Amino acid sequence: MDHPSEIKITRRELLIAGAVSATAAAVPLAHAGERAATDFSNAPFITKVSLRVNDRPHTLHLDTRTTLLDALREHLHLTGTKKGCDHGQCGACTVMVDGVRINSCLTLAVMHEGASVTTIEGVGGQDKLHPMQAAFIKHDGYQCGYCTPGQICSAIAVLDEIKQGIPSHVSPSLTVSPLLSADEIRERMSGNICRCGAYANILDAIVEVGGAS
Repeated sequence: MDHPSEIKITRRELLIAGAVSATAAAVPLAHAGERAATDFSNAPFITKVSLRVNDRPHTLHLDTRTTLLDALREHLHLTGTKKGCDHGQCGACTVMVDGVRINSCLTLAVMHEGASVTTIEGVGGQDKLHPMQAAFIKHDGYQCGYCTPGQICSAIAVLDEIKQGIPSHVSPSLTVSPLLSADEIRERMSGNICRCGAYANILDAIVEVGGAS
């Protein structure tokens, strides 16, 4: 064998040798990652979930990773509830679960076994509008309409929160029931985004239904 000091290699040969070595090392890791991903994606866990949606009982068989939003839209075909940001930041997916408004994109359906869910379809229809729906129409509280189902569900829950005396960040005291004021409504509705900018009209609609001055 030649002495190390006698071995000669060109720069091109050195680069080729390095590239081959790196590729050889990476291939097993890549295959291992593919196997892990395949094993995970091919092994969903399906479970039975019972929900009462808009006063009707439903039993679904769902992947445990299914969000409540996807269960409503994709399995029950209640597409009034919208998928906006899918990160809980826009409020388009707002529904009421046992009377409490939530972002349905941030919660799993299996977490609400036996719960009562109200979507925009359960609030009111063309034959009998909910007072909040009628007020949104009267005050032009929507433009494109994409956020409107979430806005209306949230608005109904907001009035109930104030009625129950649940304080917000702008409430003057934790011991005194909050007033039904424009400031309270603005604060509580801040999680529902209207990209068309119909906020003033939305506020007017909620104020009318709530009876605030």
